[in-house]
Amino acid sequence: MFKSFFPHPKWFLLSLVVFASISCGIWYGYNEQLASALGFDITQDAPVIGLGFFITPAFLFFYAYYLSCTLLFAAFWFSLSPHKWQWWSIIGSSAIIFSTYFSVQVSVAINHWRRPFFDLIQSLLRPIEEGAADKGASPEQVADATTQLFDLIMIFAEIAFLAIFIYVITRFLVSHYIFRWRTAMNDYYTKQWAQLRKIEGASQRVQEDTMQFASIMEGLGVALIDSVMTLFAFLPVLWTLSEYVSELPIVGEIAHPLFYAALFWSVFGTGLLALVGIKLPGLQFKNQRVEAAFRKELVYGEDDATRAQPIQLVELFDRVRKNYFRLYFHYMYFNVARMLYLQADNMFVFLLLVPTIAVGAITFGVLQQIMSAFGQVSNSFQYLVNSWTTIVELLSVRKRLASFEAAIAHEPLPEIDQNV
Repeated sequence: MFKSFFPHPKWFLLSLVVFASISCGIWYGYNEQLASALGFDITQDAPVIGLGFFITPAFLFFYAYYLSCTLLFAAFWFSLSPHKWQWWSIIGSSAIIFSTYFSVQVSVAINHWRRPFFDLIQSLLRPIEEGAADKGASPEQVADATTQLFDLIMIFAEIAFLAIFIYVITRFLVSHYIFRWRTAMNDYYTKQWAQLRKIEGASQRVQEDTMQFASIMEGLGVALIDSVMTLFAFLPVLWTLSEYVSELPIVGEIAHPLFYAALFWSVFGTGLLALVGIKLPGLQFKNQRVEAAFRKELVYGEDDATRAQPIQLVELFDRVRKNYFRLYFHYMYFNVARMLYLQADNMFVFLLLVPTIAVGAITFGVLQQIMSAFGQVSNSFQYLVNSWTTIVELLSVRKRLASFEAAIAHEPLPEIDQNV
């Protein structure tokens, strides 16, 4: 799965994690010092509202830093272990990561926009709340308020159009990237077909499983990158916004309460769903095995009258039925736990903010920023919660393709693949 597309996958991925960790550590710990040493000033007092957010000195310096790190890492692997798919697996991966990061920064820009927009709305609605609407506003005041509202709406439209453009470009790039990965797997397995053809459902695994693997990775992989990038972008935002919240229900006063609350709630949900869904990957794998055995007998029966007899088919389909019923049962309590958690998640942030809202400690704009940032961080931590069903399917596909890997390496098939 990975050897076909990446050079020495184990060492490549390990080096990537180490290099990325060092690069991120340098950037988040010493970006200002590094920029100053190179003659750049990237300090900024307040966030820029609008498209100018993406061309601040800090962003321009980040673009140069990211490009330099990419070229350095690629040059190392290009020279150490040339690979047929290196431009897609290394440069393509870097481009997808950058595009995903940029799309997350679009969300940050919108979050910065929320405060002035909703604070303006609050200030305009306050006379009505105070019973002073009958006094009316001067034509100049109305014109000024209208101009401000339209200006902020146009700024949002500009950011939204940029978000659409980045989304389309990212999906297009990811689609081509994943199909190249599928092509690499297909070439790798078909060259070993003489060793693989005797494995149960071999043709299905080469054609369908590689296709499923590619399709799942297209959505799941980008979602994972997006979650990680969202954490990098919004954790500092949530950390800063926590200064507006002094205490939490039950817990009381703690430092940076929103940050720790998001962390606790998301880790709790991830652990809960992983625990209740622990049986699903194996059952999904067995489901594909019994389906493949049933389909294979039907195919043999097309050319051989002695195959696909009613007794054989009834026995094979009975295995299909039993496995599906087991899946239905385990998915039932898994979905109960998942939906209970997700519904509770809708109100969790409001429960946290009850003491703060009750004393009027924040404006409407700050409330919108907190809700947006908390939701972004919480959803990122809840990657496994939101994607668990898809992850189960991916693990099942990986188990099936692992049999190919074992056959190519002349190793015994995995135990789960030796018995239906």
